[in-house]
Amino acid sequence: MRLTWEGPGTSGWERLSASVARRRLPVWDCTVGLVAGTDGALMIDAGSALREGAELRTQARSLLGGRRVTHLALTHPHFDHVLGAAAFAGVELYGAVGIDTVLARGRDELAASAVRHGLDPAAAGEAADLLVRPHHLVCGEWTLDLGGGMQVLLANVGPGHTGYDLAVLVSGGDGSPEIVFCGDLVEESGAPQAGRDAMPAQWPHALDRLLELGGEDAVYVPGHGSVVNAAFVRAQRDTLAARFGVS
Repeated sequence: MRLTWEGPGTSGWERLSASVARRRLPVWDCTVGLVAGTDGALMIDAGSALREGAELRTQARSLLGGRRVTHLALTHPHFDHVLGAAAFAGVELYGAVGIDTVLARGRDELAASAVRHGLDPAAAGEAADLLVRPHHLVCGEWTLDLGGGMQVLLANVGPGHTGYDLAVLVSGGDGSPEIVFCGDLVEESGAPQAGRDAMPAQWPHALDRLLELGGEDAVYVPGHGSVVNAAFVRAQRDTLAARFGVS
């Protein structure tokens, strides 16, 4: 299925192929993605609050010509990527093995992190209270068939930026390149952020895995910033390896 660009609510979205788009959200420059098949549609990450998640769901419906999002994949458990998830009630939710425990036990910390970064405390608390855990946990790889030949590979490539990093590989077709949604394993708008939950010794290896998945000709979509190529990912991998003393 091809996305439509004539309806309301499609501004701000960037076309990556006929069936794939992404949007850089305001404030924290977090990227979300949308992949359309004939039988289903996948949203990648959910934004930072319920209002933002609801806006994304409405915009996706416009891009999908009135159809609904059926699947949601969370790339990692940071507030700007997951706190909008409750707005996608009823969809099939995916994440890396272990993310369910983090989201269940770490709600207060997610809300506190959001507030420290400037989100309204009431909005942060509401989103954390209603946060849903993934129905499907990806250990290695999981293939989603969205119909019409659109297959998407969910790959547990971490740990790295967190202990629960999920990448999304959209197979190329009709002359389109393969597209890899990297989450915050790759950042273009600034240096990769390594918080307390990062695993620096494993991070370069996670980027090696991303490069194996996508290959030299793929389009790589960072969690923050502009779309990049394999050379950028490789250079960031080498920078992180030097920064953390990893071979």
